[in-house]
Formats: sequence, C-alpha cells, structure tokens
Amino acid sequence: MKHQLMTSALAGALGVFLPDAAAHAGNTPTASGAVQTVASTPTTTSPAAHAGQTFAVGGAATITSIRPFQFHASDEALAEMKQRILGTRWPEKETVADQSQGVPLATMQELARYWARDYDWRKAEARLNSYPQFITNIDGLDIHFIHVTSKNPNALPLIINHGWPGSVLEQVKLIGPLTDPTAYGGKAEDAFNVVIPSMPGYGFSGKPTNTGWGPEHMARAWAELMNRLGYSRYVAQGGDWGAFVVDQMALQAPAGLLAIHTNMPATVPAGVQKALDSGAPAPSGLSADEKRAYEQLVRTFKQVDYARIMGSRPQTLYGLADSPVFLAAWLLDHNDADGQPAAAVFAGLHRTSSTSGELTRDEILDNITLYWLTNTGVSASRLYWEYKGGFFNAKGVKTPVAVTVFPSEQYEAPRSWTERAYPKLIYYHRAAKGGHFAAWEQPTIFTDELREAFRSVR
Repeated sequence: MKHQLMTSALAGALGVFLPDAAAHAGNTPTASGAVQTVASTPTTTSPAAHAGQTFAVGGAATITSIRPFQFHASDEALAEMKQRILGTRWPEKETVADQSQGVPLATMQELARYWARDYDWRKAEARLNSYPQFITNIDGLDIHFIHVTSKNPNALPLIINHGWPGSVLEQVKLIGPLTDPTAYGGKAEDAFNVVIPSMPGYGFSGKPTNTGWGPEHMARAWAELMNRLGYSRYVAQGGDWGAFVVDQMALQAPAGLLAIHTNMPATVPAGVQKALDSGAPAPSGLSADEKRAYEQLVRTFKQVDYARIMGSRPQTLYGLADSPVFLAAWLLDHNDADGQPAAAVFAGLHRTSSTSGELTRDEILDNITLYWLTNTGVSASRLYWEYKGGFFNAKGVKTPVAVTVFPSEQYEAPRSWTERAYPKLIYYHRAAKGGHFAAWEQPTIFTDELREAFRSVR
C-alpha cells in the first residue's frame, strides 16, 4: 500500500502518525505508548482463504488491500497504566449493603490491587497474536479482524460480531472448536471459517471521525468484508450490539448471506412494545412465557442508565480515557444490582481458572486492558449515540434466522414472538445455561449452538 494510505489508515486506527519509514512492518507508538505492527505485504500463509482480494503489488494498492496485523503494547504503556491504577483517588464506601449504588468500593479496590501488581497483559497479547489478524479499509475507516480458516475445504464461512463492553476477546474461545471441530468433539462437517471483526471505535479498528457508523453501516461493511475475503456464501452471528448488526444484515440481505444466528433476538411485537414504552401493565392474552418475557423487559429497561448516558452524552465520559479504574468500573456496571447481564461478569471476578471455559478474572481484565491500551472507552460509547432505532422490537427480517435463548439473557424470547418476528426461523433452542455474554461465559454450549443452528444451510 502507498505510504500515504498507510499513514492515514493507521492514524485512523490508533490515533498516531506513521512516518514513511514505518511502512515495512514498522512498530508505531500509539497515543498511549502501545505498539502495533502492520506488515508491508499481505499474508502468504493461507492464500486460498483470501481469493478475490486486491493486494499491494510493486508498492501500489487499492483501498481494498488487506494487510497482516499484530499488536504489542510497549513496556512504558503498561507501566503507565499500573501507575495510574495505583494512583487512583478513591471515593468513600457506598452507603448501602448491595450494588444499587454501583460497583462496590471493596470490589474495585481488590480488582485494582490485582490489576496493578499481579495481572499479566502479555498472556492475552500472545494469545491474540497467535491468530491471523488483518487490517483493511472500508468506507474510509480501518477495520481490524481475525480470520482463521479450517482445514476442511467445505467449511462454512462465518462472521461473528461482538458487542459492548466487549471486543474480539469475547469470541476467541470459539475459534478452535469452530475451525477444527474434530479436535473438540465435533464432526468434520461442522467446520467453519471464522471472521471476527472489531467494530468501528473498538479495539484495533479505526475510530470514526464523522457520524454515521451505526449498526446499519456496519452491516454493509461486514458484507463488503466477506466479499473482499472471497466468500460468495456465508452466515453471520451476533449478540448484544452484534445482534443489531446481524439483524441489519438480514434486512439488507446482501448477496451471499445465507442466514443469521442471534443470541439476543429482536422479537417484541408492536403492541407489546407500545405497552412497554408507556409503562402500562402487560397486555391481556399473553401466554405464561410471554408474560415472563414482558416482566423481564420491564426490569431491563429500568437498568439501562449507562446506555442512556452513552446515548446522549458520550463525549462527557473523559474519565474513560483518563483513569483505568473509572474505565473498569464503567465496563463492569450494567446498573442491574448484580442481576443480568452483569451477574456472570461479577462471578468471573472471583474465578481464577476454569476447565469448562467459564469467564475468569484475567479474561475480564484482558478486555478492560484492551480498551485502555487502545483508548477506545469514549469512541466505543458513541455507538449508543449513533443508533436511533428500537432495541428488542421486531424489525421485519425475512432472511433465514436461527435463535438461541440463554436463560440469563436480559429477556427470554418466547418461541411465539420469535416465529412472528422471524418468519423464516430455521432454528430455535433454549440453552441450559449462559447469559448475555454467552460466547464468553459458555463457549462450549455456544459452539454447539452454532453447529446446530447453521446445519440446514450448509
């Protein structure tokens, strides 16, 4: 790629200036002192996976170039983060015995102590860099993504979307079982080629400098990404904001999209949504499952103060860029007093290891540290400001859809609502356990769900 394009692209991704001399696998310090590596030539490890790409040849390239990427935080950036953690000016203890005022002081002080003195970011960094990562520019913005192909030539291409307050780290536990199923108790025909992009403003993707990068734009960008990777047929999966994105993909119905899977389905009928908006009691005639879902939604809409703030005043959250402890508390607090979806995260804070893949303290800190090193607390928050549509209301999707309902999700979508919202429903299943961050919390169950969900479209 031309040096000028690389300069613009990398500056957009991590807010730094890249001199011409860095064009050859240059290590470039970011605003926080982190270092990223973008190789000067495309990967040659799996050329079949990148059929149809336009690569840099002889020093020239088009905007569709795809370049290998790795990230390495500088020692200085990590030291400065720890210094800021240890220098936190703490408030007094909360005046209640529960979490109704926010994340308890004792919880944050214990987490900060471990984060500053014992936590090791290098382990997460090495794991990330063990996967093939890339940068490509779509609609003027650098998009970071992980792309791991299966040895099975008939593997089904799958793009997976993370949400807030997550990152690609939410899904990395899925990569092995999805791409190499026989090594994890699956069948060879269950194989996927996996693409996991970082949403704009998140992780290593660029930070939009103009408005317009909401779920609708991301949906178009992900279709372009899959096309750029040479995939003429593929499926998509999403939870949290990723669920909004895949719903939009299904509405846009790009050529090649076979089906979507969502673990946060948008199924609420218009009449029910109207009652929720007005604060009215549940409409008459609801089944037991529908009444329970209504009550769960009433509770959920009382627990989204954090979303209202990010949706109205994201730029005011300067503490997300200035204080690691503020960032950690903000990413941990879902205003639900240890209910859903934060319950699984708080349980993970007390788990130092897991043989079943359940969330651990280090995994939670990996995600928070990624936000800190890339200074994406505020840029990620702006997604709430960008989106003006409804949340759980049915959107009119006509594309084939698979749904997994996790029992600890913000609401459990009844089958009756799901069948109406998604008339081409190809799969519906209630998982035994798991919640809002299902791929992060229960990767084995989540993997099994994806295998079953997409079996009929292979």
